Amino acid sequence: MSLSVRPPTLVEICAGSGGMSLGFEAAGFEHAALVENDPHACATLRLNRPHWPVIEADVTTFGGSLYTGVDVIAGGVPCPPFSQAGLSLGPADPRDLFPHAVRLVRETCPLAFVFENVRGFTQARFAAYRAALFAELAALGYVTAVRLYDACLFGVPQRRLRACVVGLRADLAPRFVWPTETSAPTPLGPAIVDLMAAAGWPHAAAWAAGPPATRPAPTVVAGSKNHGGTDGGPSHTRAVWKTLGVDPRSVGD
Repeated sequence: MSLSVRPPTLVEICAGSGGMSLGFEAAGFEHAALVENDPHACATLRLNRPHWPVIEADVTTFGGSLYTGVDVIAGGVPCPPFSQAGLSLGPADPRDLFPHAVRLVRETCPLAFVFENVRGFTQARFAAYRAALFAELAALGYVTAVRLYDACLFGVPQRRLRACVVGLRADLAPRFVWPTETSAPTPLGPAIVDLMAAAGWPHAAAWAAGPPATRPAPTVVAGSKNHGGTDGGPSHTRAVWKTLGVDPRSVGD
């Protein structure tokens, strides 16, 4: 007789259009709920994964009591409170949703949680704020820590530094091992040379082997409702894209 083992369950907040969601899916998790307040992002999630339980709602009004006992709470809570572009107002910024992330941990009592943010969250200026959050989570029975990771050291041809906040129930914490980098910085050229050549561009191979494309791409910036559409990010980032022969302003068109 074979025994069936259920997949681990997940509630994801600030799901966006599914970047973190796909990672958890690939790791074998089953979504109990995906919470996102942007209707376009919700439409994207429903189009690509019709079976996912997408909830179009604001995290500040979303209650976790129906999901008590879920295995993991996760989410990419808003970055502007801790980024230079967002003025780094931290907890003074009304967009800071870390308190609601902690509230949902309290309401659902998961085995673990994973939240990601920009590297600014790890700055010394927010040390007291992090300590207060982690103390609140410790009072709920969780061991919490934060580490910085760069996507280009895990096979992604893009420099993308993210602060990963991971917490586990105290009895499980000793079993957790932080991931280690799996590669040297992944270059952009070989990763997308087939796409560059797809429309018949004869110089794609030479482009991919050239100095600019032998490095990871800069962080891909998609714009936002408050900062306009796709523009490639800050001026220094746009300058790097220019060396790659890419004008990000046309991507959204």
